[in-house]
Amino acid sequence: MKSKNDDGKSVDRRGFLQSIGGASVASAAIAVGTPAPAIAAESEDDKKKARYRETDHVKAFYRTNRY
Repeated sequence: MKSKNDDGKSVDRRGFLQSIGGASVASAAIAVGTPAPAIAAESEDDKKKARYRETDHVKAFYRTNRY
C-alpha cells in the first residue's frame, strides 16, 4: 500500500516504519545523554555513626539460625 506525502512522492509502509524506527533511536540517544551528578544522601556525621545494634530481634535470629 503506497500513499503520497506532501512532496508528491509515494511512501510505502516499510519506508514509513523505517523512518519512524530511526527517529525513535535518535531520540533515545539524545535522552540518555549525560547523567546528572549524584548527590550524597548522608552527611559526614551520618557516615561515621555506628549502625549495627545487636537487639533482641537480632539475637533471636542468630539463635534460631545457629550463627
